Amino acid sequence: MSGVSGFLATAMAVTLSACGSSGGPSGSSDSAAKQADGYPLTLSSCGKKAEIKAPPQRAVSLDQGSTEILLSLGLADRMAGTGTWTDPVLKGLEKDNAKVDRLADSYPSFEKVLAQEPDFVTASFLATVSKGGVADRAKFAELGVPAYVSPSDCAGKDNSGDGDGSRVKTLTMDTVYGEVRDLSRAFGVEKRGERLIGDLKGRVAKATKTVKDADASGTKLLYWFANSDAPYIAGCCGAPGIITRELGVKNVFDDTREEWPQINWETVADRDPDVLVIGDLTRKSQTAESAKKKIAFLESNPVTKNLTAVKKKRYVLLSGQAMNPTIRTVDGVEQVADALREFGLTK
Repeated sequence: MSGVSGFLATAMAVTLSACGSSGGPSGSSDSAAKQADGYPLTLSSCGKKAEIKAPPQRAVSLDQGSTEILLSLGLADRMAGTGTWTDPVLKGLEKDNAKVDRLADSYPSFEKVLAQEPDFVTASFLATVSKGGVADRAKFAELGVPAYVSPSDCAGKDNSGDGDGSRVKTLTMDTVYGEVRDLSRAFGVEKRGERLIGDLKGRVAKATKTVKDADASGTKLLYWFANSDAPYIAGCCGAPGIITRELGVKNVFDDTREEWPQINWETVADRDPDVLVIGDLTRKSQTAESAKKKIAFLESNPVTKNLTAVKKKRYVLLSGQAMNPTIRTVDGVEQVADALREFGLTK
């Protein structure tokens, strides 16, 4: 659908469905919605509230992290579309993911999202539902579509600058678990949410115990997400910080609360990490996105080729999602723990 007339028609359809004037996309009227146990419910979401009148039946997930939570909760049949992907979908979710329309690999247009007649929208990042993203949350609110943003991107975080924000408070997995709880409540599948959280907690406990018992506390890590010209390196307190603290090791840039500050290679060389945790990305928006290109750069650049981690080839390859505050951060904990043992850095 394209053009002004198509957009207006779509917006009118969404408004009618959201208000329940003709049954809505799920086929339920206002009276039926009132009968749903626990509804309406309100979720606080990055400074705004999202009122959900009935269990969503046509949700659109606008970031991969949120998408993988919904798929992990077994909600593919209640999803009308997804957008903004950086990696292949989490292993084990491929079949369910294939059932859901991918609206775009990056931000889908507001018009394309509305064409799905969504009754709920969720995103991992505030930028996705702000100016410059898909659309501001206010635009969804005008059409009666509740929009939820992961608390990981705003709780204890200052997003007022031009970069990726900074952490006023240190992020923990509890905030990620909070997103799982919120989304499971929104869809009325709280027990599934608690099972997923229990599984994630069990995996973290198992991975951390093996490393902490062996003591890798003297090991220095550096997390490189993207860009070889002006690399984005993890600060102390985002998702990489969760991995670092859970394993009892050290991030060489734990003296900055910026989420992903750009740091020159000379400063990296001065801090000489023992291990490089590298984002293995499939997108193409920055230089040196894939791990292969990152490693080729590290081993050929005169400033980086003499780093201890490079000379000893101590590389840990993580997906972009594992380096963002998502359920995949648990994968990061496990993979870094395995690598520390493999590299012989546990005592």
